[in-house]
Amino acid sequence: MIKQFTFNHFEVNCYLIVDDHVATAKHKRCCAIVDPAPEASFEDVQLTQYIEEQGLTVTHILLTHAHVDHIAGLRQCCEHFGLPVTMHPDGRKLLRQAEAWGSMMGFAVDAMDDLEVVEVGDNDTLHVGSIEVECRYVPGHCPGSLCFVVPSEKAVLTGDALFHYSIGRTDLPGGDYPTLIEKLKTRILTLPDDYRVLPGHGIESLIDKERKYNSFLA
Repeated sequence: MIKQFTFNHFEVNCYLIVDDHVATAKHKRCCAIVDPAPEASFEDVQLTQYIEEQGLTVTHILLTHAHVDHIAGLRQCCEHFGLPVTMHPDGRKLLRQAEAWGSMMGFAVDAMDDLEVVEVGDNDTLHVGSIEVECRYVPGHCPGSLCFVVPSEKAVLTGDALFHYSIGRTDLPGGDYPTLIEKLKTRILTLPDDYRVLPGHGIESLIDKERKYNSFLA
């Protein structure tokens, strides 16, 4: 199961990838948090309370990318669950700049230089309980941008690389339009037609629809 929340004044989609196997004495129900974006305390509570009520064990905190709106609640999540952040190494510079970007974009975030980081790269596979999560490196929106493919759910979490009939902006530092288009066509649109596209903002789509109707990718 993939559970969606929408947090902060940028309306970021935060996801839980949940292993739906029934919990037993030997098998806990695991989950991964993707883009921990809670900004306000009530949003923190909404996320952590759901995890606790469902009896879930958080095994990973994943970033599609380190723009400040997607990591507004990162420090709180890392500290609350006692976990490092798992991300692409090329996103470390943005992570170090989180406090500065926050002051410009209206986010009151603390410095994140000291957070423990686990680095993952293109084609790496993570395991959230019994669920496999494939990492695909899709730069162009910003350095360090990953998409997470979840075959068991027929879904791909695209962050700000791909939206419903649109793509991520490329005019911020580190953005590159030709790279983003090439990576989306070769790394994401090659997925099966019926895979759900779960973006970092807005509504979900399907690979088939994006291939046919996304004017940026036609």
